[in-house]
Amino acid sequence: MIKKLHKLKKMQTDQKIIEKNIITNAIESIDSEILFTKNKINQASVTKYGAISDFAVLAMHKNSMKLHLTKLGIKKNSLVIKEDGFIKDIIVLQKETEQFAYILDEERKELIKKLLIADDEAAAEYMQSKY
Repeated sequence: MIKKLHKLKKMQTDQKIIEKNIITNAIESIDSEILFTKNKINQASVTKYGAISDFAVLAMHKNSMKLHLTKLGIKKNSLVIKEDGFIKDIIVLQKETEQFAYILDEERKELIKKLLIADDEAAAEYMQSKY
């Protein structure tokens, strides 16, 4: 029973680690998108006959990119909070896994002791029957 619980906790820990890695990858992609958008804001300019030929349009374009940055920041913060939650869950699951591993180890030690005692008794009985 304890062995099954140990395997279950180990499997749950692995699943949480995978979910945390997915969120970490999402955070990294948001970071790269934020960097890309910041570069676009800095590089946006007015050209004489281009798509953005008016300063008012340029200002609206930059404001929309800044709004996009704000939305990305909010999304990133929520993912960071989720990631922290996963880290806490992983720590709890690892502690439980270690506890079950310790219990399993103690049970193995007890079983070995019982087997050694039984073996000693069998050897003693054999010696007594021989003499």
